[in-house]
Amino acid sequence: MRIVESADVSDDAEIGAGSSIWHLAQVRERARLGENCIVGRGAYVGTGVVMGDNCKVQNYALVYEPARLADGVFIGPAVVLTNDTYPRAINADGTLKSAHDWEPVGVTIGTGAAIGARATCVAPVTIGAWATVAAGAVVVKDVPDYALVAGVPAKRIGWVGEAGVPLTTGDEADTWICPQSGTTYREQNGTLTKENA
Repeated sequence: MRIVESADVSDDAEIGAGSSIWHLAQVRERARLGENCIVGRGAYVGTGVVMGDNCKVQNYALVYEPARLADGVFIGPAVVLTNDTYPRAINADGTLKSAHDWEPVGVTIGTGAAIGARATCVAPVTIGAWATVAAGAVVVKDVPDYALVAGVPAKRIGWVGEAGVPLTTGDEADTWICPQSGTTYREQNGTLTKENA
């Protein structure tokens, strides 16, 4: 495990073996990072956030609690995972909001998914396994497994395989092929599944 001197890592955080926390990153109380994770320069990992093994949180990304990241999730530079459905600094009576005045909601990200640079995921949303969120996208609804989404608000523009490469159409109308691995996927009712999985 490597934690550079300028990082701010709570004594209550759990950091897995082989993980690296880089300059000016902050990892809050009760955060749990799996093995071989990387938290880049200036990134923020909130209180109680859970990350699986082999996750990468790139520079200046903000992962607010109660986010849940499965194994192998990629969070690009300056990504924001929000946690407040109705954000306000003050209550209706003008008093400053405290931690007891709202209920945090989180973003859940499935195995192997990738969130591109400067994308924003507005909680509560779930990003499916192996999905890719394009750089700069704003995700306001759940993203299916293997979906490629882009835009504001994000919409599905294609499918990606586990290699992260956009899939091409197969011989049958409902099949998709990974040009890198040759793996076949089948689409049915707006969802994609890997053949022989």
